[in-house]
Amino acid sequence: MAWNPDTPVTAVVGVGPGLGAALARRFALSYPVALVARGQSYATQLSEEINAAGGRAFAVAADVSQPREVTNAFEFIRAELGGVHILLYNAGNAIFGTAREISPEQFETSWRVCTFGAFLCVKAVLEGMTQRGSGTILFTGATAGVKAGARSAAFGPAKFALRGLAQSLARDLGPQGIHVASINVDGMIDEPRLRARMPNVDAQDLLHPEAIADTYWHLAHQDRSAWTMELDLRPFKEKF
Repeated sequence: MAWNPDTPVTAVVGVGPGLGAALARRFALSYPVALVARGQSYATQLSEEINAAGGRAFAVAADVSQPREVTNAFEFIRAELGGVHILLYNAGNAIFGTAREISPEQFETSWRVCTFGAFLCVKAVLEGMTQRGSGTILFTGATAGVKAGARSAAFGPAKFALRGLAQSLARDLGPQGIHVASINVDGMIDEPRLRARMPNVDAQDLLHPEAIADTYWHLAHQDRSAWTMELDLRPFKEKF
């Protein structure tokens, strides 16, 4: 991929061997990508894969629940690639349990990663987007952010808050040319961690990461006369 300083930059926040990797690979076909992850090992491996295939990518280590680490990460991205045009916020930590089982610390951690981190990342890219009058911010939501189950005492409120943040931002930033959308991933994603836990699961019961990434790509390139704000994705067999 030919790259120049005017090429739109994509930041994928929350990169692991599942949806994060699929998003990185999909957007790296056309754009330089920054891979932001708390642990840098896998993100570095993935960036090397993308670069070997002719793309441009690099890994950035950051704990998104910590404001200073987020600030430092996006300063590094700007120095290496330029301002972020597309922010894909995919960070999350599925802490499940009832209110009796979840500790206050776990509840706070879930909120800090799923919601507070998203707010921090938006703050880090917003000035550049508003100056350009364009940009895209996409959030990975979950079923629990629409209908929380009994064991979603921490994860549900965090994802509900993320959805609320997306709605507020869309109304605020849309008129300024910045597209904000929330994607409700309503089902289980086919990824190594799930396969290890459920080795006999039928692939037809799962969302395929590459298919989800194609939808993110579509959202990021919609004409502004017909923007999507919220979208549900689920396997054809999923009940809802």
